[in-house]
Amino acid sequence: MLNLKINGTEHSIDADGDMPLLWAIRDLVGLKGTKFGCGAGLCGACTVHLDGEAVRSCQTWVEDAEGREITTIEHIGETPVGAKVQSAWAEIDVPQCGYCQPGQIMSATALLMASAQPQDTEIDEAMSGNICRCGTYARIRAAIHRAAGE
Repeated sequence: MLNLKINGTEHSIDADGDMPLLWAIRDLVGLKGTKFGCGAGLCGACTVHLDGEAVRSCQTWVEDAEGREITTIEHIGETPVGAKVQSAWAEIDVPQCGYCQPGQIMSATALLMASAQPQDTEIDEAMSGNICRCGTYARIRAAIHRAAGE
């Protein structure tokens, strides 16, 4: 048994330590907001926060997350920065298909937690690991600037 603290709640899960955190979150805990994209940590759809840092949950083993604070898209709006990001996302109307947006929001929130007023180059660097197949990158950048300005 492994113990994971997800969104402030303790979860005991019966899993091997080398199970990807993504599958523990989705299949064992039942939080479906974190998406599977590529399975190789390249697209960002599975991004969650581990102790406030954006990580790819498809490439993070549950044993490495044990004893650490895991935050998913379901809870990010409960944080001050996450709430600003989600509000800006809605105001700018960022999503098109929406599949990548949980990972985009998680990466944007981690960026703004580290840098309250990021420049375009910082935004581009922080978001470069998140792929949006619909190409909403200009709206994503605008929403990050809006959230930073609040």
